[in-house]
Amino acid sequence: MNPAPNPSDLDNPELYFNRELSWLEFNRRVLDEALDPTVPLLERLKFLAIFSSNLDEFFMVRVGGLHQKVTADLTTGSGADKMLPIEQLQKINEAVAGLVAAQYRCLNTEVLPALRDRGIIVKYGKELTAADLKHLRDLFREQIFPVLTPLATDPSHPFPHLLNKSLNLAVVLRKPSEPEPWFGLVQVPGVLPRLVQLATTDARTAAFTPLEEAIRLHLGDLFPGTAIEHVVAFRVTRDSEFELDDDVEDLLRAIEENVKQRRRGHAVRLEIEGNAAPEIEQFLIAALDLGAEDVTRVPGMLDPTGLFQIHALPGFTELRDPAFVPVQLRDFTQAPNPWTAIRTKDILVHHPYESFKHVVDFVEAAADDDRVLAIKQTLYRTSSDSPVVRALQRAADRGKQVTAVIELKARLDEERNILWAKELEKAGVHVVFGFVGLKTHCKVALVVRRDEDNTLRRYVHLGTGNYNPQTARLYTDIGFFTANPDFAEDVTLLFNHLTASTASPPMRKLILAPNKMLQVMLEKIDREAANERAGKKSKITVKLNGLLEPTVVKSLYKASQAGVKIDIVCRGICSLRPGLPGISENIRVISVVDRFLEHSRIFYFENDGHPEVFIGSADWMDRNLTRRVEVAFPIEQPDLKARLIEDILNLSVADTGKARLLQSDGTYTRVRPVEGQPVLRSQSRFLEMAGEIEKRQQLAALAEETPAANAPPKLARRSRTRK
Repeated sequence: MNPAPNPSDLDNPELYFNRELSWLEFNRRVLDEALDPTVPLLERLKFLAIFSSNLDEFFMVRVGGLHQKVTADLTTGSGADKMLPIEQLQKINEAVAGLVAAQYRCLNTEVLPALRDRGIIVKYGKELTAADLKHLRDLFREQIFPVLTPLATDPSHPFPHLLNKSLNLAVVLRKPSEPEPWFGLVQVPGVLPRLVQLATTDARTAAFTPLEEAIRLHLGDLFPGTAIEHVVAFRVTRDSEFELDDDVEDLLRAIEENVKQRRRGHAVRLEIEGNAAPEIEQFLIAALDLGAEDVTRVPGMLDPTGLFQIHALPGFTELRDPAFVPVQLRDFTQAPNPWTAIRTKDILVHHPYESFKHVVDFVEAAADDDRVLAIKQTLYRTSSDSPVVRALQRAADRGKQVTAVIELKARLDEERNILWAKELEKAGVHVVFGFVGLKTHCKVALVVRRDEDNTLRRYVHLGTGNYNPQTARLYTDIGFFTANPDFAEDVTLLFNHLTASTASPPMRKLILAPNKMLQVMLEKIDREAANERAGKKSKITVKLNGLLEPTVVKSLYKASQAGVKIDIVCRGICSLRPGLPGISENIRVISVVDRFLEHSRIFYFENDGHPEVFIGSADWMDRNLTRRVEVAFPIEQPDLKARLIEDILNLSVADTGKARLLQSDGTYTRVRPVEGQPVLRSQSRFLEMAGEIEKRQQLAALAEETPAANAPPKLARRSRTRK
């Protein structure tokens, strides 16, 4: 057993969890939701698909980056944990093997059989009936065969470049006139649905077969005159991590070139069907320049992200989470326009429980209002058919001054953002790409309007999440609307900083990264430690998605050593090791993984009985605090501050339904309620609270609609007498 870490040596690598292994623990928690029999069946299927989608990105980016380091023969660890790249890859492969095995046990022995019993069936081979085979034959001839391209691999046909995340069939072929077999390849087209829906006679039943199965049945049409000896489905994941030089002259062109390179990145993972013959595996390993450790044998359907197609089926409501409609706030719905509502008071919106429509309406109203002179907005990730982007285009068409700061380097969304940038420029929007060496990750919108009293006012939206109406129904985030002149002035200066590439100016309310945020957060943490040592009130509670920045972790350790009680709700990566005697025994870290993806960032500091609460776009990760343009800001209006603390932050900390507690060895255990206490599932409570808001608003509306003439006559006369 290793000796306990020295409390005075806070640089000791043993005090820090490895980033990549911590992320895999997060994805294990996602998988746990699929393994949980209390989760509705189609939601379990969804979590299996999310698990695979997460793993794809992990290999493309994180594992791809580690392969680059190993190739460069780096012999030092880059994180606070100091783990070598080659050791990280070994541990990753071990962990992934166990996770994937658990995923397919769940899929094959629990979820798919249970779905079959409820009328949702995935069929293979011998399960297909004569009617199924006829249906597939007709479909193959009409819709599949025309888009397929069979490929030979022989001395005159070298092994082709297979697209990243592409699904393929490797075929062992033999011609009667030739003694040796040869290999053929067929790429399963990504332009067609991943699952082929079969005809059924019962409207309550849905049946599917994987697209590769439909192709496998008809390989004779693709390779006529040959005997097909063996067929194996496989999938390739490629390194998609790239770096830009700081001195690029044309950022848009550089990003476009790097996106093209991504499609041709080095292979980092081969997934192959579990029954693959050894010679096919060896052939593919050699062709893709991989090692045996880079291979995952899969006991079932490759690429379970295709299961999203089943989750999207209409009907089967009993197999899903209960439907909900986000609440629209009366502050907005009863006001003649957003400007009247925001002038009256600051407004806080808790997504997805409260509607993201208010954010879309804010931008659309600005586009259509003749009194609006200018709109400025940051865009990091947005939806494929974004109403926000369309509103900015419309505003420019109407002659308004419109500026969009688009982050082209938003990982894996580069192509979409390039498209939006070009479309916005065509409409006359001033499109700015921020800084070459930094990602612009803050979520900010500014509207300049000449109000009815002829006053020029600025209206601001700040948020913790992206301007994406689709993910706003799936992610938990906080939005903040204000017409406060201090906020408006700061946001104006921020946009000038982004568009003119000037030095970051002094701010009244906003805290910017990479300029000040790390320093300010460290000062807040250190102040709590000083207050505790002085016998004053101290406490730190934060909610974020990742905690990795070493100086922040060390500062938290020091605060814990001083006696400060620290609660951290961290959804994903956490390098901090809680529960270490003399170092972190006052720190509690939980992760909440539930129906919605926890995404909001909230920071609470007790400040000797004068609490400060901040929200923002940045996690406590080194990338956020040192390599991105981020914004955090205080919530000062008393009712909004109280709501953040009592109704959101404290409820998240108290979760006993979907929270997992981080142990000092890096594992997580379920948080259970104290005996005799009911389970508190924070997201369920947030949904209930949204319903309570809806009921209160309905009662208020009814009260306003009651005619004054219906008031009791005596009460009416008494009122006149007082006057």
